[in-house]
Amino acid sequence: MDSLTSGTFVGAGSFQCRDCGYTLTLDSSDALGNCPDCGGTDFVRASLFSTERISTGHREAHLIEPASSDRDAQLAKAREHIERPGEYLCYEEGSELHTVALNREWTRIGRSLAADVRFDDPTVSRRHALIVRQPDGVRLLDDRSLNGVFVNGARIDGRALEDGDEIIIGRYRLRFLSVSPDAQSAPRADGGQTSTHTNG
Repeated sequence: MDSLTSGTFVGAGSFQCRDCGYTLTLDSSDALGNCPDCGGTDFVRASLFSTERISTGHREAHLIEPASSDRDAQLAKAREHIERPGEYLCYEEGSELHTVALNREWTRIGRSLAADVRFDDPTVSRRHALIVRQPDGVRLLDDRSLNGVFVNGARIDGRALEDGDEIIIGRYRLRFLSVSPDAQSAPRADGGQTSTHTNG
């Protein structure tokens, strides 16, 4: 396969770093930049039909942001600030912890401006995943993404979500939170009531 170097105008597609395996996805006639993971300049065009784009081994480690060391404490804090029973997505971006209420029947996740939960990152497809709220529960669907959707480390096409499930979209780690009315009304250790703040 022909080698490509950074700075080359390559058009749309996926390009894999030959040094570390990191995969970049470009939408338009952009110049190929240096690898954001290792700084490498040597790429090959990645096959759209490859099953190893983010599958196993070192490639996944390079693509996905490492879990925060205080993730459990941050999730507990997010739960404390949730004001209403329901389903939520919780994720970190930069130093901020975001909590998004899943109020609609369909929630679109992706890089598109039309996405309900938007990640402006080349590891995320324009239409990456869908969350569907149904009477019998909440399901996560892969919306024909390039790099796949993972729940608790396993690649999925569609799966029912349970409280605490970890979702991986590109390099982002999200948690699904399901807050029941019973949990909402339970008194906290300090004697107060649980309250929430959500970011839309």
